Amino acid sequence: MSQLSEKMNKRVAALTPAAILTFNQKISTIPDIVKLTLGEPDFNTPEHVKQAAINAINDNESHYTNSRGTDSLRQAAANFLNKKYGLHYDPATQVLMTAGATGAIYASLTAMLNPGDTVIIPTPIFPLYIPIVMLAGAKPVFVDTSDNGFVLSPEKLQAAIDDNQGTVKAVILNFPNNPTGVTYHRADLEKLAAVISKYDMICLSDEIYSELTYDGTHVSMGSILPEQTLVMNGVSKSHAMTGWRIGMICGPAAIIDEVAKVSEFTMTSLATNTQAAAEEAFKNGFDDAQPMKATYLKRRDLLTAGLAQAGFTCPTPAGAFYVFAKIPAGLNQSSVDFCYDLAKEAHVALIPGKFFGAGGEGYVRISYAASTEDLQKAVERIQQYVASKQVSEK
Repeated sequence: MSQLSEKMNKRVAALTPAAILTFNQKISTIPDIVKLTLGEPDFNTPEHVKQAAINAINDNESHYTNSRGTDSLRQAAANFLNKKYGLHYDPATQVLMTAGATGAIYASLTAMLNPGDTVIIPTPIFPLYIPIVMLAGAKPVFVDTSDNGFVLSPEKLQAAIDDNQGTVKAVILNFPNNPTGVTYHRADLEKLAAVISKYDMICLSDEIYSELTYDGTHVSMGSILPEQTLVMNGVSKSHAMTGWRIGMICGPAAIIDEVAKVSEFTMTSLATNTQAAAEEAFKNGFDDAQPMKATYLKRRDLLTAGLAQAGFTCPTPAGAFYVFAKIPAGLNQSSVDFCYDLAKEAHVALIPGKFFGAGGEGYVRISYAASTEDLQKAVERIQQYVASKQVSEK
């Protein structure tokens, strides 16, 4: 059997398990640990959305559907994006429902990439894109944005294109961003679009946290450069439906046709009852995210104020539910070592910034998709931990 395992796909063999999940599992056994690690809403799915799924089950909606998603779901999704962000997609040809935003990422990158292609990835960023690019035989090109407020500048994008002339197939944007909480405004996107529009390349715009934008209204890249943008979104964060696995990807019909092939060959179709739930979320849960967002905002302010007292610095999150905090000077700047020690001594679990790519070392990601009580407890423990370390080093 060992010989058989050595003959598996070499690209798969070269990958390592997701560092975030591995780290989370390792520290989960520590007694009384407060976990601020994973990006999952701690709210329940709205009752009207759950009831729609129950109704679908009771109505025996248990058969295959269109592999792109039911007609009514794609129509509801297109209407939602139009009313929220001014996006104009034909639900029949330009909208594809996927198994969460992860399914959208996998299907789109697999459909567009050839061996030898390069994909520009501004970091720090959620690391899932990287192994999928590598599985396609393409090369990820990392652009450190830590010296520019964690925003990809047009100058840095142009430099990355010039350095990889003729091979760049795509650039990935994720905003509001995981892990930093930073977002892109219209002026930022227009400047990036001006660069992208000069080349035969795609902007893969992951906007899954769009409904959790705190300052102003989320602006989609799809409204600025629709002919070269694939927009990814879904109900996981906006409606607390991570376990329902409903995402979507929208863009030019000819490109969506290719992405739809990969999605169909991967999963055939989504579960019928979860599609019914997502349709209800888009139709009648237009503002379901608002109460959650108000709570997240209070938690953000509690957490950032408490971290500041302990000597951490961070950009004020403009969206999502993460703080990306710089480890105080004088403490161990290895984010992995710092987080392991904090977990063991203070019983608080954070995610090392190193896991999010260039520019992430020396930082920690803290999820405030947790109860206010847990956040208060974590802040107190972090403050005590930092104080004890500073005293011991004097």
